[in-house]
Amino acid sequence: MDTTSSDLRARVDARFDELIAKFYDEVPWATHFLTGGEINREYYKRHNIETVLRIRRKRTVDAYAIRYFTLHDPRAAAAWCHYAEDEMLHDHMFLKDLRAVGVSPEDAYATEPLQATKMMMGYLLYGMEYDGTPLALLTSVYLMEYVTVLTQPQWLDNMANDLGEENLSGARAHVSTDVDEDHADFVWEVLVTLLHDERDERRMFAHIDALYDLWAAYFTELYESTVHEARVSEPAPVPA
Repeated sequence: MDTTSSDLRARVDARFDELIAKFYDEVPWATHFLTGGEINREYYKRHNIETVLRIRRKRTVDAYAIRYFTLHDPRAAAAWCHYAEDEMLHDHMFLKDLRAVGVSPEDAYATEPLQATKMMMGYLLYGMEYDGTPLALLTSVYLMEYVTVLTQPQWLDNMANDLGEENLSGARAHVSTDVDEDHADFVWEVLVTLLHDERDERRMFAHIDALYDLWAAYFTELYESTVHEARVSEPAPVPA
């Protein structure tokens, strides 16, 4: 990697760090998995179900990206084929953890995705269809690889205290794959093939901010559709 690419990556990673801090500070229940003592089961189940549904739908977006690269950069196409193959069945890791809390694969796949999940997938597909490149997708994937390594081990360490380490083996395996195979480095090397000038860099940073907004919307909807909705529907206490 040349010096220019290294400097750019440092700026991107610094922006991610800012957004992680913003996420914990502003999004409802954002620290639940990080510091919560008793993990809310409905919140946890729905988050894993949405993760499964996102992985399932991202397969299609990866196929669009591979098609783009086959026409413009065969080496990048080969690289993204390898990455997509590695990630293709990762939903099974989270399905394993869902079984441990009573959710079958059939029930998970039959769940209608949250609106925010649909918007996330729509944003990535829009980038392919109308911007004409997989820049939004690769920016999203690099963000996720970076954030996963930085946050998920801490989340899982805390959740294990309540859920049990044996019931988080799927999520642990997913994090271990990302770390052991240096997925963040790999994705960055493909991402920079799409950055030809300052305009492309500005577009990437715009995608980062838009993707953060989508993730914040997702976790807000997750909270409102599980925890908040349950609290609102609880019967009022009977006066003494």
